[in-house]
Amino acid sequence: MSHSRALQAKPSAAAGGQAKPIDSIAGIAVADPLLTVADLKTYFFTRNGTAKAVDGVSFAIARGETLAIVGESGCGKSMTALSLMRLVADPPGRIVDGEVVLDGVDLLKLPEDEMRAMRGRDISMIFQEPMTSLNPVMTIGRQIGEVLTMHKTMPRDELQKKVVEMLALVRIPEPAQRAKEYPHQLSGGMRQRAMIAMALACSPKVLLADEPTTALDVTIQAQILELIADLQRKLGTAVVLITHDLGVVAEMAQRVIVMYAGRKVEEASAEDLFAGPLHPYTQGLMASIPRLGLMRGESAKTERLQEIPGIVPALYSLPQGCVFAPRCPRADDKCRSEFPPYEEKHSRHWAACWHAGEGKERAHG
Repeated sequence: MSHSRALQAKPSAAAGGQAKPIDSIAGIAVADPLLTVADLKTYFFTRNGTAKAVDGVSFAIARGETLAIVGESGCGKSMTALSLMRLVADPPGRIVDGEVVLDGVDLLKLPEDEMRAMRGRDISMIFQEPMTSLNPVMTIGRQIGEVLTMHKTMPRDELQKKVVEMLALVRIPEPAQRAKEYPHQLSGGMRQRAMIAMALACSPKVLLADEPTTALDVTIQAQILELIADLQRKLGTAVVLITHDLGVVAEMAQRVIVMYAGRKVEEASAEDLFAGPLHPYTQGLMASIPRLGLMRGESAKTERLQEIPGIVPALYSLPQGCVFAPRCPRADDKCRSEFPPYEEKHSRHWAACWHAGEGKERAHG
């Protein structure tokens, strides 16, 4: 947990102006941040109103670190990643405020051609579903080659050699043959590996992994996660892991951010978060994890799998006060009228809750 023990961060200069002092941003505790996100806001302007998909999110990540962003569907995890890549569809979406400073450069202030050059080279993304991200009428080798030629100039034979090397790096068998095949000819696990090869082709500084093991069986999931961790060690890449799977978080991440309805509600080291979640939403997520004894029926009469009642509210019609209050068993009148401040409740452990830490014993079951 060495990264989670880091000291407060120092200011970082952004392109086109001075970035906000990092130590003034709540919830950031990285000594030498590679990527700093400050007060990011991405809104969607719809007929029903303004949907605040990402609402004032701040975090930082160091070189070689894995930061997990967790929460259920609709909480803003994937939209945060798309905002960092500047891939939000406009209209109806738009990044309305914030800074995304990567190695001293504010990505949100770059002209589109310069941002296009940064994608793949400095910051890259593994998308959630390979079959919707890979081009079905282009071979795998050609698609990886396009990423390389966009950022580097190299002879054709050298390019083909590099493509095969990347497929071998992600442990695809017979890489030279696979490079000539189309996405539909590969298994789900191999397509995901091909996506990883594309994302890592230019050795980016930051890798955004959006649910990288969704729809894969358990054995392939473990192989993909091991592969990402192994490549991270070799390349020194910082990984932002977006997932709803707390088992993956426990295995991969040094630090964790919990999001709900477009906002951060808790942040801590993975060790501290699992040992003592402070926010009732996080406690609910922990309590909903199936336990081996329960699955074997050992305590079926006294314990059942817990759930969080209700659903994430519509982002264009958020309730007054704490947005989790309608689903929270401990919500009172203050929760329903005032949004709680995002505060450091313990050393390097932040939460936005008027009753932070209450009911931890019940959450752990």
